[in-house]
Parts: sequence; C-alpha cells; structure tokens
Amino acid sequence: MKERLDRVLAHLGLGTRKEVGKLIRAGAVRVDGAVVRDRGFKLDPEAALIELNDEPLRYARYFHVLLHKPAGVLTATRSESETTVLDLLPNALWRDDLKPVGRLDRDTEGLLLLTNRGELLHRLTHPRWKVAKVYLAELAADLPADAARRFAEGVLGFAPAELEALSPRAARVTLYEGKHRQVRRMFAALGAPVVYLRRERFGPLELGGLEPGQARPLSGDERDAIERAVGLA
Repeated sequence: MKERLDRVLAHLGLGTRKEVGKLIRAGAVRVDGAVVRDRGFKLDPEAALIELNDEPLRYARYFHVLLHKPAGVLTATRSESETTVLDLLPNALWRDDLKPVGRLDRDTEGLLLLTNRGELLHRLTHPRWKVAKVYLAELAADLPADAARRFAEGVLGFAPAELEALSPRAARVTLYEGKHRQVRRMFAALGAPVVYLRRERFGPLELGGLEPGQARPLSGDERDAIERAVGLA
C-alpha cells in the first residue's frame, strides 16, 4: 500500500509532518536512489529504499511503545491546553499514528502501551480476551477484613477481581476488565479511598525499572508475547 513520504518519515520518528517536510524540501531524502522534494510523494514504504542524508532507514509497519505515564498527564493523543502521553515521547519514538491502549485516568501513573496496530488495540481492550491488568494501590483507610472476598465476588457489579493485601492500607489488584476509574470506585465502595495508584503490569508486559515519563519500544519477545495473549501470533 502506498503512503505519503512525509507520513512515512513521521512514522519513523523523524519529527512531525511539518518537521520532516523541511527535510524533504532540503533534498535530504532519497527514494530508490533519487532525491525527492515533494512531501506528498507516494511510495510503498515496505518495498522502497528510503535514505536520509545517505543513511538507509528501516521501516516497520507496526510499532509499539511502553510508557511509564506520570500522574497529571492525559491519556490522549492531543490536547490544546494539557500535556498528553504522546507529548512525553522523544522524537525517536514518536509516531503520528500511535494510540494508547485503554486509559489511565489523570491521577493514575504506570504502564501504558501505545501502538499503531489497530487490531491489537481492539483485542487488548475487548473483554473477550481477559487481559490481566495489575495495579498497586495505597489507601486512605484500612482495608476491611473481607476485602479480598468482596473483590472476588465483584464490587459494584464489576467483574470479579483479585486482591492481595500488602499492608492494612496497601494492596495489589488484578483486573480483567478496564472500566472508567474502576479501581478507585471499587476501593471507595469498601470505605478505603485510593490516594495513590500505579499500574505495574498489562498482560505479559511489566513496568520494570522505567521511571515516570520514560518510554521505550517493546522488545521482540515482548511484542510476540502481547500478540500471543490475544491470538495474533
């Protein structure tokens, strides 16, 4: 399938469409050995040889990024007034077609996957596939003694969840659905409101040592594992 040259270069993380347009007009880009100055030039990026300043570029149609979302950042692709998760990505990881898989609310931090593969995004957010999401929660009050049982039975009509008490006011929760502010609403129903919430795992992906605001591409093994989890291997 043919695509615009500026879109392909933006997809490769070389800047916004406007920024890569300047590179194209300056004659820094070759396609199959010929300089191309038209940002709207159409090419098949998987078949063409694309070079920037005489260095070949490797194109991959699907791209996946693991981000440690900080609190206070919107899980959105654009906002006129607030910082979004895409704003945090360095140029080397930025793609104009990346979308977050599910949402972490503004006050929640932790693991967020971004991808440009639509079918993967759809399956990871569909309840049919029951992809586990693991959160660490710190609470404003002590957990009731029957908290684990109530989570397993389904609080507020949500699907059953697993709760592991780590201390009277901290717990690890595993969900298999992801509704709006679900973890916060479940703990509030138990009389123990959340004061801090971090997602540590999403399916086979783990946050690890990634610091808030940091991002990295998925490794090949991670990509294969997340695709296997939803039947796309």
